[in-house]
Formats: sequence, C-alpha cells, structure tokens
Amino acid sequence: MEIVDTIARTAAAAAVLFLDADGQVLIVEPTYKPRWEIPGGDVEKGETPRDACVRLLHEELRLDLLPGRLLVVDWAPLVREERVRFVFDGGTLTEAQLDRIELAPDVLTSWAFLSPDELFVMMEPRLVRRVSAAIDARRAGVPTYLEHGLPAG
Repeated sequence: MEIVDTIARTAAAAAVLFLDADGQVLIVEPTYKPRWEIPGGDVEKGETPRDACVRLLHEELRLDLLPGRLLVVDWAPLVREERVRFVFDGGTLTEAQLDRIELAPDVLTSWAFLSPDELFVMMEPRLVRRVSAAIDARRAGVPTYLEHGLPAG
C-alpha cells in the first residue's frame, strides 16, 4: 500500500513596510523582475520570517534594523508553488537611516518613496493590496490575514 504525502510544504517570504515622515512607502526596484516591491525576499531553511527580514535588509540595503510587529500574513499561490508572505512593520525611517542605504547592485537598482495611492503604478496589484492592508493594520494596531492579497472571511 502506497502512502501519499499530503502535508503542505509551503515556501515563505517576508518583507518590511517602511514609511517616511510624510507617510509614503519605501519601495525598491529589483534587478531580476520588472515590478517594484517593498524590501524583503525569501525565507531560507531554518530561518524565521523576521530573521529573514533582518538578513535581507542588511544584504540588500545595508540597513541593520530589527523589524517591529507583524502586520500581514498573505497566502499567495503561484504557478509553481504556494507561498506564505509575511509583512512586518519597519516604522518610519529617519533621514540618517536613509543616508545609510547602500543598494546591493546585483539585487537592487534603486529605491524611492511613493504615496500609498501611487503604488499601483510601480507594483503588481496583489502586492499593492498586501501593502495597503499592511498600512491599515499598522494604523489599526491589529495584524490581518489575507488570501491572494484579499481579506479572508
């Protein structure tokens, strides 16, 4: 008798929502895809999503920051695999922190701040929904759960 493995082995990704003093969102331009995103990336084996954010912020932006509380969990299926995406609160970046940003040239081309209403110009729709939900969760002080970038339930 063959036993079928039905346990999910879902990949994870984690990102950080940073705002500036005017409430605009920090976005980055990856070298390996056409659309912009918020800082973050894949969680490695044995790494927590929050630890992945610490590593990625250092590797990609040369920022040594500890993300704050969880804002969003989004179950996001892809063509090849399912992925659970976490978004943490990075707070408001100071001018001194912004001056320390050094992009990893093999990963990121540039960075910018956009108002939440302008994100759709640079980012894919599902990510805009996720970031908008993270902004709302930050404001409300309560994390939110999404599926496909949309509120579940």
